[in-house]
Amino acid sequence: MPEDFDRSNSLEELEGLRWPAPPADTTPMVRNVYELRRRPVTTLEPHELARLIGQDVGLPWLLPVAVDILRDTAPKQAEGGWFDDDLLYAVITRKPEVWATAPELAHELKEAVTVLTDVSRYVRQDIDAFLSVIPGDDA
Repeated sequence: MPEDFDRSNSLEELEGLRWPAPPADTTPMVRNVYELRRRPVTTLEPHELARLIGQDVGLPWLLPVAVDILRDTAPKQAEGGWFDDDLLYAVITRKPEVWATAPELAHELKEAVTVLTDVSRYVRQDIDAFLSVIPGDDA
């Protein structure tokens, strides 16, 4: 996964693929995904990243951004600060195949999630499932 890329580009620019307009009868969520693909990556908020990642859109570019955010916010959460569980959930629930193609990124995420102590039992289960499928410390 490319970690060094111009984050001022949109996913459409990074992928070199412009999606056609969504069908008129599509859901608001699908319309939102189409719109978010057109925005510069730097303008995407954590909940918007979560939406795209949860739909497996733009993973090569968005997962490194999301892991950066989670790595930066995890220590604050451990101290009782705010933490975005939606972004965490979207990232840790990607298929094992995604992490197999990005072992360094998986290791960075592993380091971030191991400091999380005050998460719901459901998020804890998802964290444990993620940890069970990533490579060990030799990643």
